[in-house]
Amino acid sequence: MNRLRVGVIYGGRSGEHEVSVASAASIFKHLDRGRYEAVPIRIEKDGRWTLGAKAPQALSAAEVLGQAQTEALQTVEPTAAVTGGGIDVVFPVLHGPYGEDGTVQGLLELANVPYVGAGVLGSAVGMDKAVMKTLLAAHGLPIVRHEVVLQRDWERDRAAIAARVAALGYPVFVKPANLGSSVGISKAKFDAELADALALARQFDRKAVIEAAVPEAREIECAVLGNDAPEASVPGEIIPSREFYDYEAKYLHGGSTEVIPAPLTDGQVQEIQRLSIAAFRALECAGMARVDFLLARPTETIYVNELNTIPGFTVNSMYPKMWEATGVSYPALLDRLITLALERHAEKQRLRTSIA
Repeated sequence: MNRLRVGVIYGGRSGEHEVSVASAASIFKHLDRGRYEAVPIRIEKDGRWTLGAKAPQALSAAEVLGQAQTEALQTVEPTAAVTGGGIDVVFPVLHGPYGEDGTVQGLLELANVPYVGAGVLGSAVGMDKAVMKTLLAAHGLPIVRHEVVLQRDWERDRAAIAARVAALGYPVFVKPANLGSSVGISKAKFDAELADALALARQFDRKAVIEAAVPEAREIECAVLGNDAPEASVPGEIIPSREFYDYEAKYLHGGSTEVIPAPLTDGQVQEIQRLSIAAFRALECAGMARVDFLLARPTETIYVNELNTIPGFTVNSMYPKMWEATGVSYPALLDRLITLALERHAEKQRLRTSIA
């Protein structure tokens, strides 16, 4: 049987470039060589699409940061990268804007190439935390109180914005609306820290989401796999090594603890799994997603925090680890994701594109 040629797109223009490279390295390592021929498609930080790269080896973002890119690579047009060379299916492992936000998914739709993960709509909504929260709330899912702040509004009337944030109650978390891996996130403990927190977030996005802190929050995650009949994994818990689970705690400093399965009651597990699938469907996702929760210790209230349509696949990433604990190995997980991509593409090919 001929092997499927899987184009793995990684790197990208976002602040999550290094995480993407590390995720791709893990995917290359675990793809079944008897079934798949992996084709590296690298997007440089300046946006150039390149072919000819060796499969990345660094399995963590810290390792990627310590390496210099020395390969002489062939620059190609994006469409040529995904349609040339007999690519059967694409596995985008891009985190953040210009990859996880529907832009690359739109390119793949136009090129009529099967790809792993959510489509244009689910990807775009999943990237924008502000729009995501609006949809989650519309579907009756529990979310934390929050405010959305545009850079223009902050510059025009800081006092009004500060009053809105004060109504949430300090401390608050300030995040770029369109980014992941906790890049650009900070905690403002009182009013005087708000300006600096917004300044950091604005380095990565023109729109910020400011969330009320959940009292004594536990950070719970759950993985979802499937298309129209999604399944949820056992949940896991992150115990961060720093004050909260920021980029440094995730990828650079280490010391954070992962507990899989999370120490939860049966009722809490069932509720988190139910909410995970409900959030997946609310955002019209496909293939995969990781749903992040905050669990308030005093009240045991569960909040849906956000959903990631291309979760991390690094050695430290929770998505493959939670499926491993559920009984799906990393190679089997990749098989499932590729199969789901091909199934969804085949269904779309049966749709009519003409009324004649």
